[in-house]
Amino acid sequence: MHTSPAVTPVRPAERAGATPKPPRPEAVTVRRRRTDGRRWAPLGFLLPFGTLFAVTFVAPICYALYESLFKLHRSGLGLAPPAEVFTGLSNYTDALADDAFTGSIVRVVLIGVVQVPLMLGLALVLALALDARRTPAKRFFRLAFFLPYAVPGVIGGLMWSFLYQPDVSPIADALGHLGLDVDFTSDGMLPWSVGNMLTWGWTGYNMIVIHSALKAIPGEFTEAAELDGCTGWRLAWHIKIPMVRPALVMTTVFSIIGMAQLYNEPVIMKAVAPNLAGDWTPIMAAQNEVAANNYHAAATRSVILALVIFVLSFGFMRFVNKRGGSQ
Repeated sequence: MHTSPAVTPVRPAERAGATPKPPRPEAVTVRRRRTDGRRWAPLGFLLPFGTLFAVTFVAPICYALYESLFKLHRSGLGLAPPAEVFTGLSNYTDALADDAFTGSIVRVVLIGVVQVPLMLGLALVLALALDARRTPAKRFFRLAFFLPYAVPGVIGGLMWSFLYQPDVSPIADALGHLGLDVDFTSDGMLPWSVGNMLTWGWTGYNMIVIHSALKAIPGEFTEAAELDGCTGWRLAWHIKIPMVRPALVMTTVFSIIGMAQLYNEPVIMKAVAPNLAGDWTPIMAAQNEVAANNYHAAATRSVILALVIFVLSFGFMRFVNKRGGSQ
C-alpha cells in the first residue's frame, strides 16, 4: 500500500514573495507591558528591605551628620533658651583636637590589631578540630565552645570583673603563689583584660561560622587530597583553609566593626577598675556628651566613629581583594 507524503499547508504570509503582516499595535503594547513588569518585579522584592534599611540605618546617619553641623549658642546670662547655630566643621575640629577622644580611637584600634587575629586564629583551630574525623565528643565540644557566646555580654562582663578584682581574684591568687604579682585592673593590663573578655565571648560564634563553611566543602576535594597523601594539618593548610577564605573575611570584617563599637565590657569593668576613664572608648566618649546634654558633640563623635569603621572594614576588604587578585 502506497502512502503519499504529508503535505504541510503553506500560509499565505509564507508564500514566495509575500510580505508578512506587521504585528498589531495591541500585541506590541501587551508585550511591552510584560517586559516592563518583569523588569520592575525584582524591585518589589527589594522594597521591604530597602525601606527598613533606609529607616533604621541611612536616616539615623543622615540625622547625626546634620546635627554635627550645629552648636548650642547661649547669650547673655544664660537665662534665655539656647539657640542652634550652624558652625560647619567646627565640631569636628574640636573633637579631633580632644586628646582623650583621639586616644580612645587609637586604643581601640590597637586592641583590635592584637585581639582580632588571635580570636579568629583560635576560632579557626577549633573549627578545624571539630571538622576532623577522629575528634572525640564533637557534639559536646561544639556546645562547650559556643556556650560563652550564649551567655549575655553583661553577665559575662560581671563574671570576668569578679575574676579580675584584685582582692578576690582566684587567677591573681594562683599567680601570686607562683611569685607573679599581676593586677588585671592596672592601666597597663586593662587592654589585655578587655581583649580577653572579648575573645572568650566571641570565639565560639566565629568558630560556628567557620565550621559551617568547612561543612560546605565538597567531599570530593578532601577525598582526592587524601588519596594523594595529603592528610592532617597538610590537608587543613592546603585544602580546607583556602576554601573557607570567604568565611574568614566575613568574620574579620564583623570583628573589626564589633571592636570599634566596644562599650559593654569597659563600662562593667569600671566597677572594679576606678582608674578606667569614662571616655576609654569612642562610644563611651559619645555617651558622656549625651549625659552632658551636648547632643551635637555626641553626634560628631558618632560620625567620626562611623568613618573610622568604614575606613577599616572597607580598607581590609580592598586589601584582601587585591591580594586574592594578585594570586
